[in-house]
Amino acid sequence: MLIVRYNENMQDSIFSKIIRGDIPCHKVYEDDKTFAFLDIHPIQPGHVLVVPKNQVGFVWDMESQDYQALMKTVQKVGSRLREVMAEKDRVGVMIEGLDVADHAHVKVFPFSTAEEYRNVPDMGIEPDHEALAEIAKKLAF
Repeated sequence: MLIVRYNENMQDSIFSKIIRGDIPCHKVYEDDKTFAFLDIHPIQPGHVLVVPKNQVGFVWDMESQDYQALMKTVQKVGSRLREVMAEKDRVGVMIEGLDVADHAHVKVFPFSTAEEYRNVPDMGIEPDHEALAEIAKKLAF
C-alpha cells in the first residue's frame, strides 16, 4: 500500500504504520483514500479515528479531493455509530491534532453528556483489546 506524504521531509507517522499493517489496529472501515480504526485510549467506547491515507500534518492543508474523502468517511462512521450505539444520544466529531500532530485525523465518538464529550482518557491505562475487538466487530462495515 502506497502512503504519500505531502511533505517529503516528514517521517512516517504512527497512523501510516497502522495503515500499512506494521502496527496492529481494530479496523472498522477502509477505502482507497481513508482508513478508520478504534482509538486504543477512547474518549468514549466506540471512539473511531478517521485518517487520510496520504499523510499530511493538518486537515486544512489537505488536497480538496482528499479532504472531501476524509469527511465522507467521517459521515459514514458517524452514521454507523448512531446505528450501532443507539443508547448514546449524539455522535461527536473533534479535530484538534494534539496526540498525533504529524498526520491529520478526525475523532468520531458516541456520547450523551457534555462530560462524556469532554472526557480526557487516561493514556497510562493498558488498552482492553478484547473489548476493542468486540466493538470493532460491531462497527465494521
